[in-house]
Amino acid sequence: MGVWLNKDDFIRDLKRISLCLLILYVVVVVGTDQNFYSLLGVSKTASSREIRQAFKKLALKLHPDKNPNNPNAHGDFLKINRAYEVLKDEDLRKKYDKYGEKGLEDNQGGQYESWSYYRYDFGIYDDDPEIITLERREFDAAVNSGELWFVNFYSPGCSHCHDLAPTWREFAKEVDGLLRIGAVNCGDDRMLCRMKGVNSYPSLFIFRSGMAAVKYNGDRSKESLVSFAMQHVRSTATELSTDCLTSQTRLRLSGMLDGLVHVGWVDCDTQDSLCKSLDVTASTTAYFPPGATLSNRDKSSVLFLNSLDAKEIYMEIIHHLPDFELLPADKLEDRLAHHRWLVFFHFGKNENVNDPELKKLKTLLKNEHIQVGRFDCSAAPGICSDLYVFQPCLAVFKGQGTKEYEIHHGKKILYDILAFAKESVNSHVTTLGPQNFPASDKEPWLVDFFAPWCPPCRALLPELRKASTLLYGQLKVGTLDCTVHEGLCNMYNIQAYPTTVVFNQSSIHEYEGHHSAEQILEFIEDLRNPSVVSLTPTTFSELVKQRKHDEVWMVDFYSPWCHPCQVLMPEWKRMARTLTGLINVGSVDCQQYHSFCTQENVQRYPEIRFYPQKSNKAYQYHSYNGWNRDAYSLRSWGLGFLPQASIDLTPQTFNEKVLEGKTHWVVDFYAPWCGPCQNFAPEFELLARMIKGKVKAGKVDCQAYPQTCQKAGIKAYPSVKFYQYERTKKSIWEEQINSRDAKTIAALIYGKLETLQSQGKRNKDEL
Repeated sequence: MGVWLNKDDFIRDLKRISLCLLILYVVVVVGTDQNFYSLLGVSKTASSREIRQAFKKLALKLHPDKNPNNPNAHGDFLKINRAYEVLKDEDLRKKYDKYGEKGLEDNQGGQYESWSYYRYDFGIYDDDPEIITLERREFDAAVNSGELWFVNFYSPGCSHCHDLAPTWREFAKEVDGLLRIGAVNCGDDRMLCRMKGVNSYPSLFIFRSGMAAVKYNGDRSKESLVSFAMQHVRSTATELSTDCLTSQTRLRLSGMLDGLVHVGWVDCDTQDSLCKSLDVTASTTAYFPPGATLSNRDKSSVLFLNSLDAKEIYMEIIHHLPDFELLPADKLEDRLAHHRWLVFFHFGKNENVNDPELKKLKTLLKNEHIQVGRFDCSAAPGICSDLYVFQPCLAVFKGQGTKEYEIHHGKKILYDILAFAKESVNSHVTTLGPQNFPASDKEPWLVDFFAPWCPPCRALLPELRKASTLLYGQLKVGTLDCTVHEGLCNMYNIQAYPTTVVFNQSSIHEYEGHHSAEQILEFIEDLRNPSVVSLTPTTFSELVKQRKHDEVWMVDFYSPWCHPCQVLMPEWKRMARTLTGLINVGSVDCQQYHSFCTQENVQRYPEIRFYPQKSNKAYQYHSYNGWNRDAYSLRSWGLGFLPQASIDLTPQTFNEKVLEGKTHWVVDFYAPWCGPCQNFAPEFELLARMIKGKVKAGKVDCQAYPQTCQKAGIKAYPSVKFYQYERTKKSIWEEQINSRDAKTIAALIYGKLETLQSQGKRNKDEL
């Protein structure tokens, strides 16, 4: 798996870093009156919703608009606004938890909204218990949990969204228990809203696992919303022979209890003797538990409810549903070895299932072939101790006894547990302890050191599950709870959570990147096939200074203790992968080669330099002075030094070379004022170099040549079209390309050319 660091060197470096972090922590504490958590009055375990609520309360009180006579109001508000901006973002929150404010040098913030914004537009639904504000990290898990969701995508500045808010609240109360009501703030989660095809506000969608989202286009009255929602509720009500319950109530009750209880109705006018035998009137609801019948002798087992309200009946019945199966200690291993289980661990009294809605789990997990049970640790403390279960919790066992299991550390609410159970049984994440920790394992492992109280840790866990399914057979994935295994975490000098490390026998690499499965996979791939050349003074002289005439290099001069350097590294590697074959990318460790970096006049870290094609001029380079150090910005900067690979087309050359020519073309139609066009420009240049020699690349300025673009059928910018020349027919065939990714477009074009080539061979064979 590529080049690995020695384990002893890694631990020694970690100790050195921990000393720096300790010094840094002292500096932060001395230089700051309060940390971000205490500024907002929340704990380090606070959820996003709690952070928003705390900030809103302070914003309404401390905003400069409300304190015009306080000269410190602006500065005081900037502090709490800064704290909120950092803690609401999972990646920034992790950096702050690990490095303090020193770790946020690249994210300074400084702007805030008016007082009225925080009063009327901010966190619209945070105080409504029936409405769940969904964020990007949890959205897919929630709507794919198996429950029915009706989600309101809104924007804080949208007047129609505010007009709908009171109705949406009343609607949520009306259908509470029947389906989940969600809200997504598209001001905070623009990417999520774009991914879901939301282009106007408010947009209302029904979601259920296994079916396409359904958009609501009716009027926004509570009655219409209820009617629309009820159309998607799965329910069956059986006439036992009413009408004490209205048809609408029966439908709602049937939907609420779907899969849990059969719902039926009896007309006491036509079935008078039956009703009299049970001493009930036409306004009574009766619940018959398993085994109960309509005969008089079983009457004592029947639960009679004097209510006609669906929600009241639902809550009463769900409280009386039987508890989960109690798994006996002597048969636990055997039961867990033959089926997949979701197990609630409790100590004496079963306090895990305080929420009666969790009784739906058995039904909702049936299709996943996951059984639900409970285990009393007070009856067999040794078993729970071996599983590192020391407090009430729940865990998924994957059908291999107690060897393969994962403990749930998320919210103890139905949709979150459902998502965890479905993800966990299909993933390959192992709960680690001293007995199975891969310290000397011959196979490579990715180990996540975490603390359950840490929100960034909880956000990373589902991403690890996704990554584990894609890495299966290549690398094992495990998690270690540092609140339980403190000694083991201290052994590896874990100072912050989460810390994710790859072990490969004696080699160790720490992961520094965003909390996403995609970036974890990129990290692993880069360990196997490094995209960045680690340069020494000798190799720098040989490869960079004495480079070939047509070679170019981008080099990052860094120091391992420098936090901006640590933040840059995953972006630098990601950029390097996209520039393979175009620009050579390297890095120099200036802590290891300090005198060399001094000789090269490196005065700060990170120092990014571009070494262009060699010319008759003296040894030269260009330094990067941009503010953004992300892969996209750095790649655009580097490509800007290369000669343009695409051809600027005029109306005449477009007609002569593209429409009337005898070669293949891919053309970018753009406008200079268009932001997306400017963003796409370096990607198109990358494409032009990737397909050079097989397909020509051209650009048409639609501001300068509007008629050409109009004749080409261009209706939006940027637009990409592929013009394919068919030699047999001596004609041009054109196709719109919707992708904006160079690799995707190149693959699409090569696929078209292969098809054309195979057709030509077939025609030749036929002749």
